[in-house]
Amino acid sequence: MSLLIFGAHPDDIEFGCGGVVARETQSGRSVHFVVGSLGEAGSNGTPEQRAEESTAAAKLLGASIEFIELDGDSHLEIRSAHALRLASIIRRMRPETLLAPSCVENQHPDHSRLGQLVRDAARLARYGGLKELSDHKTHAVKQLFFYAVTPDGEPRDIPPVLIDISAPEVVSAWTAAMNAHRSQAATRNYVDLQLTRAKLFGARAGVEYAMAVYPNDPMVFDSLADAGRGARRF
Repeated sequence: MSLLIFGAHPDDIEFGCGGVVARETQSGRSVHFVVGSLGEAGSNGTPEQRAEESTAAAKLLGASIEFIELDGDSHLEIRSAHALRLASIIRRMRPETLLAPSCVENQHPDHSRLGQLVRDAARLARYGGLKELSDHKTHAVKQLFFYAVTPDGEPRDIPPVLIDISAPEVVSAWTAAMNAHRSQAATRNYVDLQLTRAKLFGARAGVEYAMAVYPNDPMVFDSLADAGRGARRF
């Protein structure tokens, strides 16, 4: 398992980092979604409908998906039991990289709380003495990144890592996955919002479309040659 992504609600992953997912899967890397509710508190769409939309969207992106029950939509609390449960998933899936919603508080509270829980879970997954996790071997991820579902969730104190998602087949798959969430179109034109955000990040990076992820820890490279390119053109 190359990339494991957590979302608090159906559609969070697709809207928040779906272009990155398409970029990864089309490059041959495996991606798995874990969704922590069925969006039952939302204004539009039934839980059953939203689960179907998420399943269809994951397929369009080339990812697998599972749903877990924590406290329910809009009721998520920071609990050690939740962190342990997420740590168990991390051990079972054994990803190289984790993505989770950002911990910025000025957004849906489930987003920031899930981000904190995933961050805690990534640490707990390494500890060999936890009896609750004894069913699976310890596992250490290489990197934890956060994504922002909306502009308000973008961290202001962490420089973003910009992922170039300009390839037409990547944008097409991402757009199709967002459009799979038909029930949410009645609330707001989220597809245009996310495409506009990607355009703006792309302009910043000198490409057509880009998405931002935010590292939890300093990134370590074996060589400067692995560091990619800077967004600013000197």
